[in-house]
Amino acid sequence: MATAAPVDQKNLRVALLAFAGAAAMLGLGYAAVPLYELFCRVTGFGGTTQVATEGEADLAARMAASAGGQVYSIRFDASTARTVPWTFKPVQSTRTVQIGQRDLAFYTARNNSDQPITGTATFNVEPEQAGAYFNKIQCFCFTEQTLQPGEEMRMPVLYFIDPKALDDPNMEGVEQITLSYTFHKAKEVRR
Repeated sequence: MATAAPVDQKNLRVALLAFAGAAAMLGLGYAAVPLYELFCRVTGFGGTTQVATEGEADLAARMAASAGGQVYSIRFDASTARTVPWTFKPVQSTRTVQIGQRDLAFYTARNNSDQPITGTATFNVEPEQAGAYFNKIQCFCFTEQTLQPGEEMRMPVLYFIDPKALDDPNMEGVEQITLSYTFHKAKEVRR
């Protein structure tokens, strides 16, 4: 019977290690989404755009003076989830912007239903490598938007392209950047 105690201790140790491993995996599962979103926001991975301040925009404008007037064509795209009965579209489908200079684009949304709907916009940029240099200062996508029945709203996006894009070899040959938004009902979007 002297061997039963060491076996019990080994079993207890294995059980505790298995429990700790399962708890760690569960914790990583819960942390995966916020960590992935942080990674995408920092690196621009997957076309995630950057959020900039007015001061950062001023610095980019000063840096752009040495960019020699480099321009990009910006294409605007809009869609809605099937559960959002809105008409959502850009006011202008394309614009040419000088790198480092602020530009203001507008989208319109109209609630075609007979009840108020609160929506939130998800967004991305194509090509994906441009996401690290596409900076939004102000955007309707930063907050939820509520439209009353039949209401139409103009929604602005104030943005600039960081002059650092000129130093990235992955941006060579990129002439057009697409900024795409999709509106979802606010309660359907999981953050």
